[in-house]
Amino acid sequence: MKIKPGESLKRVIERCRRHMTIAVAESCTGGLVSNLITDVSGSSGYFIGGVVAYSNDVKKDMLGVKAATLKRHGAVSVETAAEMARGVRKRFRSRIGVSTTGIAGPTGGSAQKPVGTVCIAVCARGKTAARQFLFKGSRSAVKKQSALAALKMLEEVLDRRAV
Repeated sequence: MKIKPGESLKRVIERCRRHMTIAVAESCTGGLVSNLITDVSGSSGYFIGGVVAYSNDVKKDMLGVKAATLKRHGAVSVETAAEMARGVRKRFRSRIGVSTTGIAGPTGGSAQKPVGTVCIAVCARGKTAARQFLFKGSRSAVKKQSALAALKMLEEVLDRRAV
């Protein structure tokens, strides 16, 4: 997925300025999605806030991710990402929730979930879209690709109004 940060971000911001509010739950991106959004002047008009939910306890306690989901699917799964997006949307009372969870590396991967595996979800209008990606490169490259993919997914959801 080729993503140009400036273009996607500009389109997302344009749509969000139309009375949308966004909250973000980030694990592997460590606040990078929030940073990209807040780098734009005027983002306080639609960006409510975010949570860096690196530990499973934070995912459960702050975002309402079920212990059963973490046990059955793991922290890096579309199921966990979906619950994170729904949870941050509810906690911050925003119209849209966005989440990222993954393995940025260089350690932490497995045969089933190699380094670069990232799950992203967007929750809006009571529906949630979640996808799994496999990014390549260094830790910082995986984080950057993940953050840009989250913005691209958000853009797609806003475009389609499917979620």
